Amino acid sequence: QVQLAESGGGSVRTGGSLGLTCVASRSPYARINCMGWFQEVPGKGREGVAAVVGGYRKIYSNSVKGRFTISRDNAKNTVYLQMNSLKPEDTAMYYCAADLTYPCTGLYAGDFGYWGQGTQVTVSS
Repeated sequence: QVQLAESGGGSVRTGGSLGLTCVASRSPYARINCMGWFQEVPGKGREGVAAVVGGYRKIYSNSVKGRFTISRDNAKNTVYLQMNSLKPEDTAMYYCAADLTYPCTGLYAGDFGYWGQGTQVTVSS
């Protein structure tokens, strides 16, 4: 029902910025409710970064509050993640996630039914 495609990863120095984009392709009857971003490093599992429902309610992990901004363009079925003041510990594979019914009340990977293929973000000191 839903396919997600991320873009925008890359390498940056500490303090730099990167923007990620995720475009959702969906069947006409599949209305996406929650969209979010997760990060994963080897051995740590997939951790929530930010999520947005509709275009107004947003949640962030404590580690990125004040540095990352999630936004969504419902007309384009696209979610963005603007990452500023990047730190080496932000280095990870970033995955876009979506769900048709989840109300975006938390950042638990198990609540999302659709995933992109991931895009790598590397922050060097």
